[in-house]
Amino acid sequence: MNHLTLKGMAALMVALLLLPYGCGGPETADIETFSENFRGHVETLASDEFEGRAPATPGGRKSVEYIEGEMERIGLKPAVNGSYRQPVPLVEITGYDFSDLVIRGGGNETAYNYLDDMVVGTTRLQDYSALENSELVFVGYGVVAPEYNWNDYEGVDVEGKTVVVMINDPGFMLEDEALFSGRAMTYYGRWTYKFEEAARQGAAGALIIHQTEPASYGWDVVRNSWSGTQYGIGEDSGDPKLEAEGWIQLDVAREVFEMAGRDLDEALESTVTPDFQAFDLGLTASVDFNNEFDHAECYNVVGYIEGTEYPDETIVYMGHWDHLGMVETEDGVDIYNGAIDNATGVGAILAIAERFANLEEQPKRSLAFIAVTAEESGLLGSAYYAENPVFPLETTVGGINIDALNVNGATWDVQVVGYGNSELEDYLRRHAASQDRYLVEEPTPEAGYFYRSDHISLARKGVPMIYAQGGDDYIGKDEGYAEEVAADNAARYHAPSDVVHDGWVWDGLHQDMWLYYHLGYELANSDVWPNWYEGNEFRQIRDESTEARRR
Repeated sequence: MNHLTLKGMAALMVALLLLPYGCGGPETADIETFSENFRGHVETLASDEFEGRAPATPGGRKSVEYIEGEMERIGLKPAVNGSYRQPVPLVEITGYDFSDLVIRGGGNETAYNYLDDMVVGTTRLQDYSALENSELVFVGYGVVAPEYNWNDYEGVDVEGKTVVVMINDPGFMLEDEALFSGRAMTYYGRWTYKFEEAARQGAAGALIIHQTEPASYGWDVVRNSWSGTQYGIGEDSGDPKLEAEGWIQLDVAREVFEMAGRDLDEALESTVTPDFQAFDLGLTASVDFNNEFDHAECYNVVGYIEGTEYPDETIVYMGHWDHLGMVETEDGVDIYNGAIDNATGVGAILAIAERFANLEEQPKRSLAFIAVTAEESGLLGSAYYAENPVFPLETTVGGINIDALNVNGATWDVQVVGYGNSELEDYLRRHAASQDRYLVEEPTPEAGYFYRSDHISLARKGVPMIYAQGGDDYIGKDEGYAEEVAADNAARYHAPSDVVHDGWVWDGLHQDMWLYYHLGYELANSDVWPNWYEGNEFRQIRDESTEARRR
């Protein structure tokens, strides 16, 4: 149903009562309540008592205790050897005493300052890190993507060297839908991938050239995010890690290329064809710093409902329970309550779990409800689960990620983050239509938000995941309202003002929970195995797991 038709329906139906979903769509903001307990979950988790829910803090421990207590009350089975808790071994890594980044070559030497010109760090658990006259190699976007017939590392040896790499992927610059995903970022465009691939290629270091538009954020975000304590997983996964990884300002990169006798703009333009050839810059880089690290155990909380016919096949509901904790200020303490992000998501998981648990006839497949930790620290809880799954990933049918729900009222549209990626959209579209709603692409796919929430940890293992939320076509409201609430949400994002307040319009939250519930219900009572769409970077992994399951 198209946008204009929906708008017309809103005007005609404004005086009618909302029928329960499955019987009709929303005519006004009077939406059937999904759960009487949902609001209590959100208000509790977002209260000052929970101190912003930072991992490995008293507030974090209260969060875990509350969620597992509710899972037990609901009647979910504990999923981890008789417990609801999956231990996640976090490590805090704090770099200090950073030297300048010194670039040498052709008899010249230039030093670049930590934070102002560059940032650098490591995920290796070692007391001291250093690049000493490490040869610099420009590798374009640093992408190895067989499905796109693309290999930026072909024909070049970067063993023990430092690669200089661009952010985003080749499709962004040309906006060509036939090249990767056009302007929409793929996983190959994420900074995490750049470092992972450089390490796989044997590099000692990697420096990403920062550009605001393709990164989707300015240098201040890089500077603030990369300074101070960083978090990682304390267990050795066996994956290679870089001695040093970081970012350099665009102007710094321009100067470095000039030292090499190269023009940066020409080099960047050469990167958008498959025949791009990486090249040595004829320069070296040196930087060193000290590290201290501390281990802290935290928990994912996992409960499940066992399927009646296919108990070994699992549908996942996932959302992160953590937020940013508390920060001391001159005036006292600021609490980052994280009401929208993500007390709403955890509240939704618990509410959906309770509705399933209260069904007279339980679903055919199993349903897992996973509240993960340390999302705000780099998706660490979900990443740990993906490496140590409680339910085998090859028999995980698919999943629904719930992160930062719409608190501004019911909408006609449903925004899909990462639109066009998986067949789960086909199922979601049908259930959205039963609410007289329609699917739309997120407003800024080039920002790569599909790769910045917990579902991506399972997606990278091949499990189809959907991440969607109410959009900005608000029922009974004009565009001015959408702009107003968008500005308010942006101001509250990762700020102490992200609290439950009187301006919340709860019907949109219940509207979306009905949608997530019906999607999960269909998957849990069918024998379908959704896949990624042809051409998606995770399709091959899913196909391989499908073959393994059939064997």
